[in-house]
Amino acid sequence: MATVDLTGEDFVSTIQNNELVLIDFWADWCGPCKRFAPIYSKISENHDDVVFAKLDTDANQEIAGALSIQSIPTIMAFHKGDMVFNQPGMLSAAQLEQLVTQLKDLPAEKPAE
Repeated sequence: MATVDLTGEDFVSTIQNNELVLIDFWADWCGPCKRFAPIYSKISENHDDVVFAKLDTDANQEIAGALSIQSIPTIMAFHKGDMVFNQPGMLSAAQLEQLVTQLKDLPAEKPAE
């Protein structure tokens, strides 16, 4: 699956209506973001069952602020609408692949509250 671009209009529905969503928070002026983009895109091709999304922090400052994004790139993962991973900085292809594998191993059901 190719990566999808998120905006303020579809951010909430994307994380709530999909089981597993990874989001790359980036900006056009960010060198590390540009180096990470092809890694992220390549790994997304291996996982059709995961939504790989990208959110431009400059164009979506309200969301970036609400999520306290202070450094980019930042990777966040949402499982059934809940944030389960949040890490600033680039990941290697092997690290990203390992992260996706670990996220897929999360329990299918949310624990009872």
